[in-house]
Amino acid sequence: MKAGFIGLGNMGRPIARNLLKAGHELAVFNRTAQRAQELVAWQARVAESIAQACAAGVVLTMLSDDHALAECCFGEKGILASLPPGGLHVSLSTISVKLAQHLTEHHAQRGQSFVSAPVFGRPPAAESAQLVVVAAGPGEAVERARPLLEVMGRKLFVLGPSAVIANSMKLTGNFLIASMLEALSEAFALAQKSGIQPVQALEILNGLFQSPVYEGYGRIMVEKRFEPAGFKMTLGLKDVRLILAAADGASVPMPLASLVHDQLVSGLGRGMGEVDWSALAQLVAENAGIR
Repeated sequence: MKAGFIGLGNMGRPIARNLLKAGHELAVFNRTAQRAQELVAWQARVAESIAQACAAGVVLTMLSDDHALAECCFGEKGILASLPPGGLHVSLSTISVKLAQHLTEHHAQRGQSFVSAPVFGRPPAAESAQLVVVAAGPGEAVERARPLLEVMGRKLFVLGPSAVIANSMKLTGNFLIASMLEALSEAFALAQKSGIQPVQALEILNGLFQSPVYEGYGRIMVEKRFEPAGFKMTLGLKDVRLILAAADGASVPMPLASLVHDQLVSGLGRGMGEVDWSALAQLVAENAGIR
């Protein structure tokens, strides 16, 4: 299948590579051109512009936040102007419900389709095509995108015809992950001050929960592998802000999300914005007097 791919960061690059390995033909575009050149060895074609990436009529985006995606979509040379009528835009990013609704409406006005298909997983899961993909949008558009989406991960969930549902589900999942980071950080601090080494606590807790999320993040925490970041604390704070905005729009109080928000703000205040958001463990440990 021919498609364009825009956004070749820590997640986008391995996803695009897996699509190429599966035999799909991609025109790749990235503001930092070197990242696009790296995929030429996998038979990617480097697009010189957003318009070239949209030429096949199908384009996937994996961009860091609402601002980056909106900047790429709107304007005379953006995705909306570049996709032909009948074109399809598939967003893989974690974005706000508000922007997803905005894109749905603007694509429809141009006779185009918009599918939200955010992914759960860190860069290693993207590398090994073990992501969980949650997709929503018009049925025909989702089916058109299915050959691309199924290559990315181990499981594809299709939620329904409204694209924003997928974004709400992604924020719901990220809320649980963020809450787990805070809870596990506090548990490690309590264990350590009680004379239990975090690595032993992790073994016991993972035996209790048997969760790859607990195991993966817990291992990063006990080994203090916060750099290079798989997911920066700045992005974690961005996601928690989106969660709180969605909760506000749905009139759902989320006091735990507010607590995690404040912890992440504290982390950024201490200069931890570029480290992995699992470094919440370091923040909690310091607050407990652990060095």
